[in-house]
Amino acid sequence: MATRTPRPERRNQVLSREQIIETAIELLDAGGEGAMTTRGLTERLSTGSGAIYYRVGGREELLAAATETIVTAALAATPVQVSTSPEDEIRTVALALFDAIAEHQWLATQLTLQVVRKPFGPVTVGIFERIGRQVDALGVPHASWFDAASTLVHFILGAVSQNARIEGDTSTVAPDRAGFLDATAAAWEELDPEDYPFMRAIVGQMDDHDDREQFLAGIAVVIDGLTRLG
Repeated sequence: MATRTPRPERRNQVLSREQIIETAIELLDAGGEGAMTTRGLTERLSTGSGAIYYRVGGREELLAAATETIVTAALAATPVQVSTSPEDEIRTVALALFDAIAEHQWLATQLTLQVVRKPFGPVTVGIFERIGRQVDALGVPHASWFDAASTLVHFILGAVSQNARIEGDTSTVAPDRAGFLDATAAAWEELDPEDYPFMRAIVGQMDDHDDREQFLAGIAVVIDGLTRLG
């Protein structure tokens, strides 16, 4: 007589939207986008797919909700202080996003997609509003606000995404940062000094650099350029 595989018991309590999103984030952190499936969620939450679709939606809605949750928390964790200078506030926002992506590697791809596909969405609007207020405080002319805020946001997202593992990258080199930098430095040292004098000159600087400090240096360069707009 054939035996049936027992199904996991359904939970009796009603699931909240927040519980579903929190579990989706856990799956994403553990295995990337490939691990965040409706089946995986239903098994983890001991519920049916209908409850997930009803409270959050399908896969794209889940990814968007997870992204919004993390970005909103990152920005809320660093409230604007009256005594904070515009430069300090921009650095605070930038580092909040830097740290969020460092903790949630999958976020880099989703954050970029949100900005590109949903410029009207809460993630894009929240980031631009926070940065834009500081552009105004820096004294940037009103006519240049959009360009200035876009430049800052694009630099921040590009820099933090570069430091994260790209979704779908299966290389074994990326997690070993020290080994990766050593291998790169060794390869650059083999370049012909006559053809690549600049690359040979920065080998030591690249091998010893700190990603966070380099990120802040880039922010400073962009801010300095914005203050010169007139």
